[in-house]
Amino acid sequence: MAFVLALDQGTTSSRAILFDRAGSVHAVAQREFAQLFPQPSWVEHDPMEIWASQSGVMAEVLAKAAIAATDVAAIGITNQRETTILWERATGRPIANAIVWQDRRTAPLCDALRAAGHEATFTRKTGLVLDAYFSGTKLKWLLDHVAQARSRAERGELAFGTVDSWLIWNLSGGTTHVTDPSNASRTLLFDIHRGEWDDELLGLLDVPRAVLPEVVASSGVCAHATLGGTAVPIAGIAGDQQAALFGQACLEPGLAKNTYGTGCFLLLNTGRTAVESKNHLLSTVAWEFPKGTRNIVYALEGSVFIAGAVVQWLRDGLKIIRSAAEVEALAASVPDNGGIYLVPAFAGLGAPHWDAYARGAILGLTRGATGAHLARAALEAIAFQSAEVLRAMEADAELKLTELRVDGGATTNNLLMQFQADLLGVPVVRPKVAETTALGAAYLAGLAVGYWRDTGDVAANWQVGRRFEPAMSRDRAAALTADWDKAVARSKAWA
Repeated sequence: MAFVLALDQGTTSSRAILFDRAGSVHAVAQREFAQLFPQPSWVEHDPMEIWASQSGVMAEVLAKAAIAATDVAAIGITNQRETTILWERATGRPIANAIVWQDRRTAPLCDALRAAGHEATFTRKTGLVLDAYFSGTKLKWLLDHVAQARSRAERGELAFGTVDSWLIWNLSGGTTHVTDPSNASRTLLFDIHRGEWDDELLGLLDVPRAVLPEVVASSGVCAHATLGGTAVPIAGIAGDQQAALFGQACLEPGLAKNTYGTGCFLLLNTGRTAVESKNHLLSTVAWEFPKGTRNIVYALEGSVFIAGAVVQWLRDGLKIIRSAAEVEALAASVPDNGGIYLVPAFAGLGAPHWDAYARGAILGLTRGATGAHLARAALEAIAFQSAEVLRAMEADAELKLTELRVDGGATTNNLLMQFQADLLGVPVVRPKVAETTALGAAYLAGLAVGYWRDTGDVAANWQVGRRFEPAMSRDRAAALTADWDKAVARSKAWA
């Protein structure tokens, strides 16, 4: 069997990618889908459109490559995390739109739980902060606000899942309701130390156990999808950021990667230790190999909610660029940001601030400000936010990173990558194969079926594409960072 098929279901598009044994892309298909904003700070997706777009590109990529399903050794799934779907077991129909990870409607619920003294319990068991970002409060909102949802859930008629569970349910014809620990660890319902759903947390969020998926290993055959009459094993599952960590071959403690997608997500492999963060980062499950080995690997994570999405806003909201690819040339047409700082707190601020009530702000505007300065400020904001997270991560892990491995769509932007290296003062390393999120899912699936022998094959496949060395003086970087910090302070607690 010649290839492994990765299904990469992201926040704005669904993709399917075929990888060969060298970890190289053989074919790719991609389809965007609608972003729904029914109220300010609410973000939704149509689950049926997610499935239609993902199944569509799955068929398209096989046709593009002119291969049959019999040429596919296994399917790996990686997904936007925390996005919450609730559907009928009998029909497979969603009972509401998916509530997307960016959605802030449950911030008041988090405030109430915090005021009641429950935050420490959630953090101790889940490694997470009590925030509207995660799935548990979204699920509670659906159970509380969709007619008859709670009573139906208690009777076992409904199934909850993050996007991985939703895809596997549909791929398996409604026979398999599972998730993996990397996704389960993002729900506020999962004890990452014991590796199982937690009754105390379920009680605090009033979630019936009957709606939950079974938790299976990240690498292992959990179901089969029927493609063209052929049963293909679904053998890898990981949330997108954990998959990227694996795809970047950050397989040993101390290795870190940053993914520049809709948001920015910096993860550090901490091995078998779930590090308790003192700097408002998350401790999360990175992946787990088959049950029985207790082979859970953990990571420290810092989440930036808005990264590439700020470029989409320049395109779709302000219309100062026609395509995302134009932003680099526009930003490079001015020598610096002209004193402008754009804080893209459109969905609040993530790590290390965790301010659900922060909102976007543009500071430093003068009559000399242009669209080019705004474009540059938008790109720089992505790097500033990532640098904040990295400083917190180094403090938590008590180490100094020697390089940062990077991936995601925005890493093709050389201006951004150079500025990131300048801010951090360490090299930023872009791999030869940039599709590391999908590649990580492919590796987890391929390892489960023997397509790759072991993680040594994964590490051997990783190759440097380009290395960005820091060129800015540390004094200049510190001055820019100080101004950024002032801008962030002014965006906080706005709503």
